[in-house]
Amino acid sequence: MKSTVLVLATLAFVILFGSDSPSHEPAENPWAEIRVVDAQSGRGVPLVELETVHGVKFVTDNAGRIAFQEPGLMNRELFFTIRSHGYSVPKDGFGMVGVRVTPRADKPTEIKITRNIVAERLCRLTGEGQYRDSQLLGYKSPVAAAPNPGRVAGQDSVQATVYQGKIYWLWGDTLRLEYPLGLYRMAGATTAIPDPKNPKSDPANGIAFDYFADQKTGFARAMMPLAERPEGVVWIFALFVLPDEKGTEKLVGHYSRRKGLETEYEQGIAVFHDEKTLFELAQELSLKETWRRPSGHPIAFEEAGTKWLLFGSPNPNVRVPATLKDVLDSTKYEAYSFAKAGQPSIPDIGADGRPIWRWQKELPPTDSKTEQRWVTEKKLKAEHARFYPADATTPTDRVVLHSGSVRWNDYRKCWVLLAGQLGGKSSHLGEVWYAEAKHPTGPFSNAVKVLSHDRQTFYNVCHHAFLDRDGGRTIHFEGTYTNDFSGNLEKTPRYNYNQVLYRLDLDAVALKTARVK
Repeated sequence: MKSTVLVLATLAFVILFGSDSPSHEPAENPWAEIRVVDAQSGRGVPLVELETVHGVKFVTDNAGRIAFQEPGLMNRELFFTIRSHGYSVPKDGFGMVGVRVTPRADKPTEIKITRNIVAERLCRLTGEGQYRDSQLLGYKSPVAAAPNPGRVAGQDSVQATVYQGKIYWLWGDTLRLEYPLGLYRMAGATTAIPDPKNPKSDPANGIAFDYFADQKTGFARAMMPLAERPEGVVWIFALFVLPDEKGTEKLVGHYSRRKGLETEYEQGIAVFHDEKTLFELAQELSLKETWRRPSGHPIAFEEAGTKWLLFGSPNPNVRVPATLKDVLDSTKYEAYSFAKAGQPSIPDIGADGRPIWRWQKELPPTDSKTEQRWVTEKKLKAEHARFYPADATTPTDRVVLHSGSVRWNDYRKCWVLLAGQLGGKSSHLGEVWYAEAKHPTGPFSNAVKVLSHDRQTFYNVCHHAFLDRDGGRTIHFEGTYTNDFSGNLEKTPRYNYNQVLYRLDLDAVALKTARVK
């Protein structure tokens, strides 16, 4: 009797409320494809946010796709507000920025947006789910599977250089999906050096990083464990290659063991051990050596018969002879400055009104912030600044440069700078500028804004010259995309705290005002 009652009750429940168990096979592909493309190139645009009237948000993947499947919202007209850093759609008659879409599983929807920035956003380089929506829709990833994908969720700023026929990549703090605390002693990977003439090695779709990974978990492992000193995080900056006393090339970097951004426990020089495939401490330097150390993205440069390594972020304003012996010796470092000897707060200005620059060992280097201060104090004429360029479109405005890189460019036959701005208009650290100079130390007189992020951060910008294509006409740069330091509490799913790649056509009309004279 009880069993009969139970069966009847169950049958009544199913009739009234339905069942979680499907009575038939699901549709072959229940997802509706919404793709956002660049109106000019037709290429899918990553990092585009679509939001319904009632606040449901979606973000395009690396191919510009969204896989949409929402009960009650299929096969009916919806309005999506569209937001994308540097891209836009026209406003309607009521000032609304968006489009009407009817998501259908049997009919892809294409949305065209206009690029308003000079640089073109290509893809997210790190973290999982780079082609998540495309794969749900049945498309294959255009990037080959890596032998060791690293299982990373997010990664901070990159250092990269060519060593022993490969590109070596290092990242700062690395997030894992298994727990909020991740890897804080540098993650690393290698890739082949791309052939600029081979379309298959074009980085536009992403890069298959072969991570140095833990054999048990598959998660990226520490590149500088410093196991005997467990306290604090370890960051490696300024990755470069130079010969030791025997003439053998070594992969070298500056390491800092610290408690967050403010407190440094120790710092010095680390050298990569080829057999152990990790970095080891080679020389600890005094914490008092605040500038006699490698920094930024180094440049190998020969001048007057001497080979130098130039350091600085973004501008090269510290140098040391390009041997491992000299890099390990802090007394060999020199700073580029025009402060008066013994008076670092006062600029040394010549009779012609121009600063007297010199390489010396006593004073710290002059940088963009220092020049800004001296211009504000009327101790330096703005037009004589070397690292504090004018906005090429509004010359009365100046740009305080943050982190970035300077690289030689074969196409332009000059040194090109790509750097973030400190205190930008759309974001405190989210705007990127381009400038040129005849010498790696400048002067970088005029700069053009090539990239903006609205209330999001894009810091530690790095131009990878080994990714240049078309004889150097097309260059690539990346940075860390995050809401940190922006004042914006909203994190973009999957993209937040990851590396995003852009490319720049140096023949772009907008860059003409930054041409070196």
